[in-house]
Amino acid sequence: MRFELFIATRYLRAKRRQAVVGVITAISVIGVAAGVASLIIALAITNGMQRDLQARLVGSTAHVELMRVQADGIRDWRPLLEKLRKLPHVTAAAPGLYGQVLISRGARSGGALIKGVIPADERNVGDLLQSVAEGSAKDLEPVDVTEAHVPKAGPGAPDSAAVQAIPPIVIGKDLAETIGAGVGDDVLVTSPQGELTPLGLVPRYQRFQVAGIFKSGFYQYDSSYTFVRLADAQRLFSEPDLISVISFKVDDLYHADRIGKEIEKAAGQGFETTNWMEQNRELFRALKLEQVVTFIVLALIVCVAALNILIALTMMVMEKTRDIAVLMSFGVRAEQVRRIFLLQGLLISVIGTVIGLVLGYGLSWMGGHYRFIHLDASVYSIDYLPFAPRIWDAVIVASVSLGVSLLATLYPSGSAARVLPAEALRYE
Repeated sequence: MRFELFIATRYLRAKRRQAVVGVITAISVIGVAAGVASLIIALAITNGMQRDLQARLVGSTAHVELMRVQADGIRDWRPLLEKLRKLPHVTAAAPGLYGQVLISRGARSGGALIKGVIPADERNVGDLLQSVAEGSAKDLEPVDVTEAHVPKAGPGAPDSAAVQAIPPIVIGKDLAETIGAGVGDDVLVTSPQGELTPLGLVPRYQRFQVAGIFKSGFYQYDSSYTFVRLADAQRLFSEPDLISVISFKVDDLYHADRIGKEIEKAAGQGFETTNWMEQNRELFRALKLEQVVTFIVLALIVCVAALNILIALTMMVMEKTRDIAVLMSFGVRAEQVRRIFLLQGLLISVIGTVIGLVLGYGLSWMGGHYRFIHLDASVYSIDYLPFAPRIWDAVIVASVSLGVSLLATLYPSGSAARVLPAEALRYE
């Protein structure tokens, strides 16, 4: 062990005439540990929020969506769909017909976004149909057009020539709780796209039977998304053989914007694309800003602990003035004395940082594994607090902690190096 490190270690372990110095040193270690642990936990939470939100957004929705710019929808979509499926970087494509509706059961109702889909294609671009927690989405498989059913008679009801069972619908768990519906229950879907009659505009409505209830854990989808067969959605909106969007899954989701431009170019004039990054840009920007602000605020804890280190080392220099003078009278250079107190402050910082890292990663692992902190999904979009600690965060936090602590040792170590042996030992 080097001479300077040996003396610094002895000063930390030795009994002091002034107990307050030892107390301040212990507080400094605890302060550094608390600051580092807080930073690790806070960064793990923000990383977890970003990771889970991104995973659920990307898993629940398509990477790229293609739609008409100035039209009600896409007609003659089958040849276009087959053409775009063969593009480079496109791994899957699915047609869809969106529409805003009101879903009710008895006196309870809620607004929803209904999507007509072909399940085999939809499962390739999104995971919502694979997250059915109650019932099944198998009933959404297409049926022969001659099996189209007639809904309950009423003003504005769609026309049909055959009678069959009520068509199926898959709804989100939160929406099901809002309207009080379960698997097997009938719900009434009302579309604002009605028919013009002598009595005015009459909304179109259709009865559906709840075949399944999905739970993605993402409130935006669980509270408002519903799925029906594409043919049933076209009848509800009175739009035969029309879709509103073609959804794509690509091989590199972080280049969805570039691939979207290629899809847009291949589709021809009059089409435009959006991607998951554009649709959620503000969300991820807010999460990034929150991460930076959290780091700055909690780094102040480390700064406070560094002030404690400065006070502890300053009092240590005052207490050890006689010992410093004796060492210097034996030939110890001023640079060596400075390194003794620099190393002492560094040891306090290293001990506190290691304890903080172990504590922070331990609590983060427990929080991520047991998910014991629950959230209000209607506010935070997810129903539990996620933790995602990263090794890179430990490097940054440890560097900041050691750097700030090292700065705090500059003044007391400099004061120790300026001690004059003759002056310090004059009255000894």
